[in-house]
Amino acid sequence: MVAAETSAVIERAKRIYAEQLQAVLEPQHRGRFVAIEPESGDYFLGDTFDEAVRAARGRHPDRLSHTVRVGHRAAFHMGGLQ
Repeated sequence: MVAAETSAVIERAKRIYAEQLQAVLEPQHRGRFVAIEPESGDYFLGDTFDEAVRAARGRHPDRLSHTVRVGHRAAFHMGGLQ
């Protein structure tokens, strides 16, 4: 179960991505990771999940951010052989 505060951060960050960042980032940064801190609207690109998260925490150490993979529905894909 996700805490209400975390859920709110996720929803706000997804909205920022869809409304402001998707069209800007997808043409040139597809496959990279972006951590979005929704209170400020700041976002941080990284070639890895860890790189994006570290950049967000470095700038906003006391705030939650949400990380997505640019151009993908999820940051990570898990699955098996069928």
